[in-house]
Amino acid sequence: MTDPDRPVSLEEQIDQWRSYLRRRQAIHSVDVAELEDHLREQIAALADGGLAPDEAFLVAVKRMGDLDALSREFAREHSDRLWKQLVVASADPGESGGRAHRDTFVAFGLAVAAALLIKAPALLGFRWGEDEGFYARNIGFFVLPLLTGYFAWKRRLPAGTVRLLAAGFLAAGVFANIYPFTAMAAGGSTEALAALHLPIALWLLVGVAYAGGRWGQVGGRMDFIRFSGELFIYFVLIALGGGVLTAFMVLIFEAIGVDVEPIFESWLLPCGAMGAVVIASWLVEAKQSVIENMAPVLTRLFTPLFAAVLIAFLGTLLWTGNGIDIEREVLIAFDLLLVVVLGLVLYSVSARDPGAPPGIFDVLQVVLLVSALLADAVALGAIAARISEFGFSPNRVAALGENAILLVNLVWSTVLYVKFLRGRGPFALLERWQTDYLPVYAGWAAIVVIVFPPLFGYA
Repeated sequence: MTDPDRPVSLEEQIDQWRSYLRRRQAIHSVDVAELEDHLREQIAALADGGLAPDEAFLVAVKRMGDLDALSREFAREHSDRLWKQLVVASADPGESGGRAHRDTFVAFGLAVAAALLIKAPALLGFRWGEDEGFYARNIGFFVLPLLTGYFAWKRRLPAGTVRLLAAGFLAAGVFANIYPFTAMAAGGSTEALAALHLPIALWLLVGVAYAGGRWGQVGGRMDFIRFSGELFIYFVLIALGGGVLTAFMVLIFEAIGVDVEPIFESWLLPCGAMGAVVIASWLVEAKQSVIENMAPVLTRLFTPLFAAVLIAFLGTLLWTGNGIDIEREVLIAFDLLLVVVLGLVLYSVSARDPGAPPGIFDVLQVVLLVSALLADAVALGAIAARISEFGFSPNRVAALGENAILLVNLVWSTVLYVKFLRGRGPFALLERWQTDYLPVYAGWAAIVVIVFPPLFGYA
């Protein structure tokens, strides 16, 4: 614990200021580094003018407060310090209207572009609802390159990084369409696997753009994890609202004898889904203070619920002695459950204050991790037994690899979390492990997309 009588060093003051920005999310965390650079420049200039380091820090914060309301919010929560006298008195400046309007217009323009782009293949003879394989393999290309471009524009990425990202999307597009897949309607597995795994690999490219040059840092990757969780929440809310709107639309048009379901299936559903991804991303960027209050509540609500479901599943498994059915649909559903569990853990880690002591929610997290670990081990054993009995197939090998990757992550996450609970390791080690492991998922997804089709004869 810090001694209240010990003078606080300049670096400690800056660290407190930086930690506050990241924890409160009053501004986007990828901008924290830029703000810190500006703060340090102000401090250096004031120190050169003869001010002591602590005085220079407070005056610099005052100036930062004139530029951003965030510093005043920090001051209000630390009213026992000199911050209040130096900062709170200023009038709250509004957000730059020009920048906000520009971001809004760009985001809505890209949403419209994504909505139109998914209908563009119809000009080449590919019909939505008929050419299922083509749209399944290419669904990510209708929106993710635009989303990546949006973040590249916002973060002002260097031209070299933009070219690398573009090359990644181009290569992915080639592998998604060059193989002579057996049609999914005829039972082709490798095409379905490619369609499921390609968006995972492409999402890593979005993350590189989102991090804005900070992908190599734990904080940058953790920001992307937080963004992904918040994007999912916003997208679900938009989808629910769209579902209600569509239901009312169908009802009122039925009242006059007009069937609008074909229009919904051919236009509203695909176009709305693509546009909603961009709009949800823009909302995460623009409305973080709203989701900041919602996301931790949802995480704390569903963590014990998912832990209870997994514990009930394991108990029933032991009681009945039944094995796991490893047909493709069951494997997908089971893996999705484990991915959701891992997502809860990731998002909880990203939203937690690393400096806070262990609490009851951390114990629940460990219970969830152990339950998921045992469930994953059971599934892995069932898949290995099926392979030894019936041989290799695309679905079994893909599931084997995914569950093995999940197992490694869950095992070491559990070890690090238990060490943290016992006071034998900092929480930062768990953060680093989770963020360092992200490329493993994208790497395996790329292997499934590129290697599996020729390996298993495109069937």
